[in-house]
Amino acid sequence: MNKTQINEIFNTAVKALLLNKLRTFLTMLGVIIGVFAVVSLVSLVKGVENFVQDQFESLGSNLSFVYPGSGGLANDPAVSFTDNKLEQKHVELIEREAGGIVEAVTPITVFYKNTIYKTRSYYAVLTGAPPNYEYTNNLLLESGRFFTPLENKSHERVAVLGPEVKSELFGRSNPVGESIKIEDKTYKVIGVMQKKGPDWDEQIVIPMKTLEKEFGAENYTYIMIKFFDDSDIDSYTKKIELALMKDLKAEDFTIYSQSDLLESFQSILDIIKIGLGAVAGISLFVGGIGIMNIMLVSVRERIREIGLRKALGATKSNIAFQFIIESILISIVGGVIGLLFGWFATLIAQNWLRAQITPWSVILAFGFSLLVGVVFGTYPAIDAGKKDPVEALRYE
Repeated sequence: MNKTQINEIFNTAVKALLLNKLRTFLTMLGVIIGVFAVVSLVSLVKGVENFVQDQFESLGSNLSFVYPGSGGLANDPAVSFTDNKLEQKHVELIEREAGGIVEAVTPITVFYKNTIYKTRSYYAVLTGAPPNYEYTNNLLLESGRFFTPLENKSHERVAVLGPEVKSELFGRSNPVGESIKIEDKTYKVIGVMQKKGPDWDEQIVIPMKTLEKEFGAENYTYIMIKFFDDSDIDSYTKKIELALMKDLKAEDFTIYSQSDLLESFQSILDIIKIGLGAVAGISLFVGGIGIMNIMLVSVRERIREIGLRKALGATKSNIAFQFIIESILISIVGGVIGLLFGWFATLIAQNWLRAQITPWSVILAFGFSLLVGVVFGTYPAIDAGKKDPVEALRYE
């Protein structure tokens, strides 16, 4: 085929699609949804990935965490209350045996408690921690102050609120100096933390000694360790492990570094990406079947047109090429619209997450939509090209 013939076939294909605008759009819909799903879902997962990385970076790379049990984060949360053997003596053991590399050791105990202020209530994360919790977690205060070592030692009922807790209980009012109730015991609010992320925003931090006295906590949910630097985290972690092995068995605890935790989250996100990609791929596949069905219907409806064109000299390849062009155009235009919708969805998601469209997701989605057009348009095109001109002209 020469250039003139190709242009003529292309123009004919465009006119044929425009004659049935509604049907053309409905045929595109499967491709639009598929491409939109791939681009938007991947961008959302990327946003979650960026959020997790930002949270880890805000803490610093010189941290390790000691969790109860050999399963670590994979353990059932009940382990914290049953097989948990992490105690104050282990904090002291780490400080004594690894004091040269450890800047701060922060034991943390977590409960979930209903908190009341007047007529408002909020089911918050109640965190018991020593005074260095603010420093270890790089926390900033919006107002007020953090509790002192003396307040911790004397079991003072004081509390520092996360911004989400403050918003739920006090709205826009400043809660510093006000009193809240946790299990019928009154605590004085002395500070409010700045926004940092869900793990911090939804918590109430009280002195560790107060939590131990009021709630009978004997073991720590985990122990947070901050090293002086991050030059050799692996060897530092090994030293912490050897220190704890002087009192605990290997199955009694698990140590994670920041990179270990990030890798765990990354592996989970990778699985989610694959799952969402598969779902979106199915959408595109279904869209491809829709294209094939509509193109077959189109061939059936246009048999007389095909016969007339063949009678005027059009070849099998001319007819087949026209129908493939129509199928590809449906896929390309549908892919472009799907990309635009995905881009708009990403812009909206950026109000909450650092979502971003990745180049590979665009290439994958658009490339797959184009492949769908070629593959699912081929059979109807071949079928159209095989029509006998005489029989086609007689077709009613």
